[in-house]
Amino acid sequence: MESAISPNMQHSHQSGFRRFLHKLNEQKYLQAMAIPGVIWMIIFNYIPMYGIIIAFKEYDITLGFNKSPWVGLANFKEFFADERFWLIIKNTVGISFFKLLVGFPLPILFAVLLNELVSVRFKRTVQTISYLPHFISWVVLGGILMNWLSETGLINIILTKIGILKQPIAFLAEPKYFWGITVVSEVWKELGWNAIIYLAAIAGIDPELYEAATVDGAGRFTKMFKITIPCISGTIAIMFILAVSGLMNSNFDQIFVLRNPLNADASDVIDIYVYRMGIEAFRFSYATAIGLFKSIIALMLLLTANGVTKKLTGKSLF
Repeated sequence: MESAISPNMQHSHQSGFRRFLHKLNEQKYLQAMAIPGVIWMIIFNYIPMYGIIIAFKEYDITLGFNKSPWVGLANFKEFFADERFWLIIKNTVGISFFKLLVGFPLPILFAVLLNELVSVRFKRTVQTISYLPHFISWVVLGGILMNWLSETGLINIILTKIGILKQPIAFLAEPKYFWGITVVSEVWKELGWNAIIYLAAIAGIDPELYEAATVDGAGRFTKMFKITIPCISGTIAIMFILAVSGLMNSNFDQIFVLRNPLNADASDVIDIYVYRMGIEAFRFSYATAIGLFKSIIALMLLLTANGVTKKLTGKSLF
């Protein structure tokens, strides 16, 4: 029996390998274009992962990765026992959650409404204006926000003039305002840019669907909810999975620029804590352990979001 089956299996494997080589040859130019990207990923994404081992060591720069003494899970235990651990987790998850809650649906709504504009010139003008803040560095934008939110800044002037405030407030000196400032400023900065992928998905919808709906008497809102949104649901699902997996990221650049000792109780997030421990305190092993912890949680969030989205919508990353 084995002698009869083995040649057939061997022939099947050979024919499959030939098909693979044939397809590879047909796409040789595309494959050649991908090679630089693969090399870049290996050099900058995979080779540096070897450095993760210092999370389990007491890294000494004079001894190097291999000769530094092992300490096992001591760095992780120290982080979990840190008196600011829960505050850091609360700030990280809280800021990211509200950014997701507000910042995820708004670009979808903006793209859908922008698609309904009849005037092409006006549509392009709105798109251009909405994209511009994305290209402003957080260093520059942070300076602008600190100016606006100061006691003599634009925001206080407007709020006192219209009677909402009786006395000016130093917004960035009050921890209770920090989360709101980060959420609103990031949504404003990235709204137009994040809408691009949804506009591209909408552009790929078959125009005949809209024409058929018009013949059937459907209005603009009916087309929006019955055609546009269902047709881009796959894109929405993928972007949602990626957004959930990024809950442990809270935009280091933004928070680093806007934080100060007065709002530290609201601005101390994982990324800032890693920076302080690794760059300022030179505790490389401890900072690496915290970063690895964050990456593991992010992976768990990715797998969970992917599984839930696949079960509810049938669409997923993998």
